[in-house]
Amino acid sequence: MSGVVAQGVRRSFGAVDAVVDATFHAMPGRITGLVGPNGAGKTTLLLMLASLLAPDAGRIGVEGVDPVEDPAAVRRMLGWMPDTLGAWPSLTARESIVTTARLHDMPAADAAARADELLALVGLASHAGSPARVLSRGQKQKLGLARALVHRPRVLLLDEPASGLDPEARVHLRILLRDLAAQGATILISSHVLSELEEVIDDAVFLIAGSVVPGGVAPTSRTYRVRLAAPDASAAVADALGMPRELVGADRGDALLVVADETAALAALRTLVTAGLPVLEYAPAQSALEASFLALRHPEPPPGVPQPPASPQEGGTR
Repeated sequence: MSGVVAQGVRRSFGAVDAVVDATFHAMPGRITGLVGPNGAGKTTLLLMLASLLAPDAGRIGVEGVDPVEDPAAVRRMLGWMPDTLGAWPSLTARESIVTTARLHDMPAADAAARADELLALVGLASHAGSPARVLSRGQKQKLGLARALVHRPRVLLLDEPASGLDPEARVHLRILLRDLAAQGATILISSHVLSELEEVIDDAVFLIAGSVVPGGVAPTSRTYRVRLAAPDASAAVADALGMPRELVGADRGDALLVVADETAALAALRTLVTAGLPVLEYAPAQSALEASFLALRHPEPPPGVPQPPASPQEGGTR
């Protein structure tokens, strides 16, 4: 089966179960996000997919090849970018890429040409002659990406690739990854910045306590940010909806309104506008990916967090 497939994958380190049950399929031509909290097993799972760690149980397929049975074949078709990729400190950025290319059995002339191409692609052309030891964290990330791409892999495994990148470089990374996916590459990317991850991925794999939760879950409620062209937005929103003021939060002058679903969100907005409030902004305070992730982590709201109003459009209280 093409792309990346994991079926019932498990891995433990002594008494610690790092990955308990990972089953998913990352499709070619799509970017799949690997989402989970610290310690969920994301890096362990990526190491197994990259043929650098053997699973205790289950099966993995990378473009139909089992990395345990034929790791060399998997490495020829796979680009691996860990969170921190050790660089040869005395080699220049260009020499690092050339050396990586040569390790992939690329002829010297082709390796040199590929290095120049990749340095321009990732925005390191001006640092081609700089030793890796003087590069910043973000520049080392760019170098790591270039090394992962050197042999034109059909599958990319990226662990926190945007870490240390400036805003412009992050935008460039998203464009690059979308372009690679459009060319048919299978891309699996792990990141803690969920709002940013949502901008680039097509699918999400939620890994919680070492297990993949199929499809994630739909959040049972959602927080909306309400920005008004008026002071004391939270009090104004609560009064317009006929709610106790303690049920409406405040953040940097905006009101935070928890609603049960999109129907309730629409009804609340209609009520606010009808009441004559000068609404400048009305939007979810979190991305859909963040909301789904938090719903997985906290199925029940923590004590003290107000529940969504049952019928804000009716102006009722709870």
